[in-house]
Amino acid sequence: MKNHQERAVSLFNEGYNCAQAVFAAFCDETRMDFDTAVKLSSSFGGGMGRLREVCGAVSGMFMAAGLLYGYNDPKDTEAKKQHYTLIQKLAAKFKEKNGSIVCRELLGLDHKHDGPAPEARTVAYYKKRPCAEYVRCAAEILDELIAEKENT
Repeated sequence: MKNHQERAVSLFNEGYNCAQAVFAAFCDETRMDFDTAVKLSSSFGGGMGRLREVCGAVSGMFMAAGLLYGYNDPKDTEAKKQHYTLIQKLAAKFKEKNGSIVCRELLGLDHKHDGPAPEARTVAYYKKRPCAEYVRCAAEILDELIAEKENT
């Protein structure tokens, strides 16, 4: 089984947002170039543009799963159902391990969002934010899925 967890955490620690870190860590699997991957996933950090909705690490995981296992025929309702089943399975695994897939709940925030300005990535930031572990968890779940699919 490949291990994208360390790559995802490294990208997060370099300053990429949580969605970018997870999605771009899987460029080798999705065959997407790095620059396109980080641009495409840039909107999903901080729970979608710091709105603190769905965790960016989860969104990055979903995006990679879509490239790897998604459907492209809008009339193929069975393929759509299978893919949504897969996405719900990934969400359930993340929620089981972390208690939620919602950014503000994961971070214990009592407000909807923090405004658009990102926080400075200081030592204090990394100490108070468990985001690197959520990035690691999402990458691990996706690695497990890829291994499972390769063995079937």
